[in-house]
Amino acid sequence: MRSRFVLFTLAVYLSFVVLGCSKKSANDAPADNSSAANSAASGTQNAAPDAANQPANAPSEPAKEVKREPIRVPSGTAVTVSLGSALGSKLSHGGDTFTGTVAKDIRVHEEVVIPQGATVNGTVTDAKALGKFAGGAVLQVRLDSITLNGRDLPVHAALRTFSAKGKGKRTAVLAGGGAALGGIIGALAGGGKGAAIGAAAGGGAGAGGAAFTGNKDIVLPAESALTFELSEPLEVRR
Repeated sequence: MRSRFVLFTLAVYLSFVVLGCSKKSANDAPADNSSAANSAASGTQNAAPDAANQPANAPSEPAKEVKREPIRVPSGTAVTVSLGSALGSKLSHGGDTFTGTVAKDIRVHEEVVIPQGATVNGTVTDAKALGKFAGGAVLQVRLDSITLNGRDLPVHAALRTFSAKGKGKRTAVLAGGGAALGGIIGALAGGGKGAAIGAAAGGGAGAGGAAFTGNKDIVLPAESALTFELSEPLEVRR
């Protein structure tokens, strides 16, 4: 009887021991998991700065475009223009505009700054037909701009003035006969078609001038080569 009681007591004691161990294990488990999670988070935070400091395959910055300094075409440079249409003391009026093209490359230090064929714009500043005003016929033209790379470059150049006196006081150009007039007009036109026109004008002038100049008015045919001189430097951006 006594042995049974001892066995029963021992069994109850062992049961309490087992239950106590189980509760302790259950209480310790979350702490371990929390510790593991904290360790993982700490490792992630430590790794993030390293990844930021050393990016893999980072794109390279695009190369900066080097700006080229503009070129200055000095004052006094000749700009030869081929007229796109005829101008004249009787044909034109003050304020009329005209167009043309650069007849010769404009170079600075052997570099072509303004190429042949670039469009130019100009204005007729004065035009007086012979017989309507005292002093004879007058034609005055101005070069305003040159179009380059889609932009109009303002130009400051000396005016070109042509004049002819009336009857009785004609200049050597008009009174010298057809050969003189034809030669000058041919030179203005720069040869080719202009030279042919000049020859025809010479013959007409010798017979009274009606064939080309009408009543001795000033006429610059289309394709005439007209030279202007820059009065101020021209800045060309590249």
